[in-house]
Amino acid sequence: HQSTSFYGNIVALTESPKREGLIYVGTDDGLIQVTEDGGRTWRKVEQFPGVPERTFVARILASQHDVNTAYAVFNNHKSADFKPYLLKTTDAGKTWSPIAGNIAGNHPLWSIAEDHRRPSLLFVGSEFGLFFTIDGGQKWTQLKGGLPTIPVRDLAIQKRENDLVVGTFGRGIYILDDYSPLRETTPEILAQSGYLFSPSGATIYVEGSPNGGRGKASLGESFYTADNPPFGATFTYYLKEGLKTKKQSRREAERKLREKDPTGKEYKYPTQAALTEEEEEEPPVVMLTVRDSAGAVVRRINGPTGAGMQRLTWDLRYPAAQLAPPRPPGSDAILEELFGTPPSGHLVMPGRYTVALASRVNGEWRALAPPQPFEVVTAGTLTLAAADRQKLFAFQQKAQRLQRTLTGANGVAGEARMALAAARRALQETPGATDSLSAEVVALEQRVNTIIKALNGDRTLAARYENPPPSISSRVATVAASLRMANARPTPTQISQYEIAAAEFEAVLRELRQLVEVDLVKLRRAMDAAGAPWTSGRLPQL
Repeated sequence: HQSTSFYGNIVALTESPKREGLIYVGTDDGLIQVTEDGGRTWRKVEQFPGVPERTFVARILASQHDVNTAYAVFNNHKSADFKPYLLKTTDAGKTWSPIAGNIAGNHPLWSIAEDHRRPSLLFVGSEFGLFFTIDGGQKWTQLKGGLPTIPVRDLAIQKRENDLVVGTFGRGIYILDDYSPLRETTPEILAQSGYLFSPSGATIYVEGSPNGGRGKASLGESFYTADNPPFGATFTYYLKEGLKTKKQSRREAERKLREKDPTGKEYKYPTQAALTEEEEEEPPVVMLTVRDSAGAVVRRINGPTGAGMQRLTWDLRYPAAQLAPPRPPGSDAILEELFGTPPSGHLVMPGRYTVALASRVNGEWRALAPPQPFEVVTAGTLTLAAADRQKLFAFQQKAQRLQRTLTGANGVAGEARMALAAARRALQETPGATDSLSAEVVALEQRVNTIIKALNGDRTLAARYENPPPSISSRVATVAASLRMANARPTPTQISQYEIAAAEFEAVLRELRQLVEVDLVKLRRAMDAAGAPWTSGRLPQL
């Protein structure tokens, strides 16, 4: 019995933020006592509807909206009673009514929090999780989203960011970032097929890496750090029903049929045509489209297609100039997460944007919600003059176009090099091939090697630790890297690097087009006429 508390301890206390001197205290033997004059006189409440006598008062919370409203959480698990006990008073503690609603009977409660804007939005923590209500306690919904099954002993709301801070027993602190969509939720919204909640404003800033990389970088598990909220604009939307493929819908119907008929007599194997349709079906897509104040599309982002509330974050950037390469098998995902930098475009300008929600099912687009406006601002008090901002934006757009074209030219040159290597091997296996045709392939290979060297630099010198002249790619990469987080007008060095790279690239691109669109086409025709084996890029001829 050494761990059992003796009766007579005050274990819960709250003071009304609406009236000085209105104080509620709860005790370990199930009493709530109230003073309205700062403690000079008290009145005792001993009986509560549906609550057994001597039930531990785990928490009392005076409302920040109404002076006479307060909430009390009782916990009776020490008596092997796991029912949730949650009560509300609207007359300063004189009478109480239960509001635990539909919370399951195996969830003894520990904590409570009240939203600072919507009085009917409440959160409670139980021995096994977290719940919220939007109607003052008539109906409760469990919040999961990665929260483990754990006692939620304390709740706090960070009002500026609308963050719910969840203190658990033995598993640390969890933070639900910006829960304001719950404040916006109504039964009418939940009855719709889809809904896009009002986005919060987004702030542009330069993310720090004090540990030499993302997060804790290479400091190891002994160094504790938690993730920050994702950078960018976070969008939250609701889907009444998830978007399923034909295969998923069939399997769900089969599960229901097995539950109804365990013998399997009513089951019918799908037809070959149905299976083919499943394999060739385009998966359903949920897409969020961001537009600027002029209505131009800035970014399209695919979102989760499951039922319920979903959330994703736009990184406030234009699309990258090149696609991210696929991760090779066996690569270390953790190292890529810490040190890898996926391709990304430049930051957008501060201003007003809109985001719209749509779905694509069976090839047909359907708007799920009207566009929602939001603001993008810069951190701090320093702002860029409108003229300088326009110069930065125009230069970023030019640099990104050059980077995109250069990326494509590099890809085409690489494909041409592989095609010519395959052509050389194919001509060796072609009895009708002439020496002049083989010599032409060698000449084209030399030309494409010269083009690749101009684009990417002399790899032979670099491999021997010599200092090769700056290549077109190195100049463009330098400009792109410096603009990635830029929030100032372009510098003379950036402009000079761009102009040199653009002038050199123009001549190289002309040579590449001549090689690919004219000379390589002639070579392939000649190979077809000579009866050479098929190689990539050649359309077979009868």
